[in-house]
Amino acid sequence: MKQSIRLLATAATALALSTAAQAADPDLTILDWAGWEIDGALAPYVAKHGDKPTYAFFADDDEAFQKVSSGFKADVVHPCPGAVPRYRDAGLIEPWDTSKVEAFSKIDPKLFDSHFIKDDGGVWFLPFDFAYTAIAYNTKEVPEADVQSLEVFADPKYAGRISISDNSDDVWALAFLATGVTSWENVTDEQVAAAAAWLRKVHPNVRSYWSDPSELAQMMASGEILVAWSWNDPVAILMSEGFPVGFNRAPKEGSTSFFCGFVNMKDGPGKEDKVYDWVNSMYAPSSAAPIVEAIGYANVNPDAMATIPAEQQKASFVDKIDTTLFLQTPMDPALRDKLVEEFELIKSGF
Repeated sequence: MKQSIRLLATAATALALSTAAQAADPDLTILDWAGWEIDGALAPYVAKHGDKPTYAFFADDDEAFQKVSSGFKADVVHPCPGAVPRYRDAGLIEPWDTSKVEAFSKIDPKLFDSHFIKDDGGVWFLPFDFAYTAIAYNTKEVPEADVQSLEVFADPKYAGRISISDNSDDVWALAFLATGVTSWENVTDEQVAAAAAWLRKVHPNVRSYWSDPSELAQMMASGEILVAWSWNDPVAILMSEGFPVGFNRAPKEGSTSFFCGFVNMKDGPGKEDKVYDWVNSMYAPSSAAPIVEAIGYANVNPDAMATIPAEQQKASFVDKIDTTLFLQTPMDPALRDKLVEEFELIKSGF
């Protein structure tokens, strides 16, 4: 929920979305990930106001931030929490009035632990959707035993058949887990060095660092990639096509969970009451199933997830798992810059 995440719209879908936007509600503009204008999730809003909000789309958090920092006006943006410090530093957002968010009391308090998300000034980010980054694999070509450890990414057997997310948070969560670190809070220089050494060991095996979920799904479907550090999205695509894909969220070292959510833009062009109507529509129990079906992501509102049968949650890989879980909370901006720079060196072979 993620820096570069979600399904990119096809040309036909983009045309349909742009056509729909002409008749959309002019009093609310949402800047969202491509693919997130989901009818079922918008049904409560449409029932109240007659039209969907006006939507604009982005492919990753960097693009979204550049868009709004360059003057694009939106009422709500849907970033992942790692981007929140930038929005705050730029003075682009204001705290939420949580008394108007119907599901607020249901959200796990741990998701607000970061001072970038909640401080004495208020709640700056509303966690909304979550999913996992874990081991996706071709179940016909890769024995289940091989994916019980993150060391599969360093296994010479899969040299040239590995793909890893081109997202710095995902990559470092993988490397930290592989080297015994389960959080980047108070991470030491020695721990960073050990994780970087592990990534350099893995790099020669990597055929590609993927940035588009549909691209990864295509590479796995073609047989080019056998094992990937993947989000739920590519797995959902492959499952819908009947491809034999597994998704191990519980290797012995653990896996990682990310979440994304909403920031309330300062001086948005629309009506503030409609901002909260849209937020409440997204958190509504009736919205959970359409989002899981369309995107493969879960809702942090437990009342919403309770509407989805346990077997369906398990089949979609959004059920709770009992494992070590690296939660991708916001990190200190100086550490982020350091890790991004180091990752670029590693990808370049240095």
